[in-house]
Amino acid sequence: MAWTSKNARVISGTHKFACTCGGEVKMRSIFSNGRIKHLAYCEKCKREERRPKDFN
Repeated sequence: MAWTSKNARVISGTHKFACTCGGEVKMRSIFSNGRIKHLAYCEKCKREERRPKDFN
């Protein structure tokens, strides 16, 4: 069996986060004050948090 590096391995599947209202949580990047700020937001209730796991 051939040896592969840990970076070459493909992980199938992605994390899906859901808000308590039932909407899907997505990530958004905003450029303000010379910095990039990443925010997680719910499409349904328009709630914004710093990380997707903050919605639980």
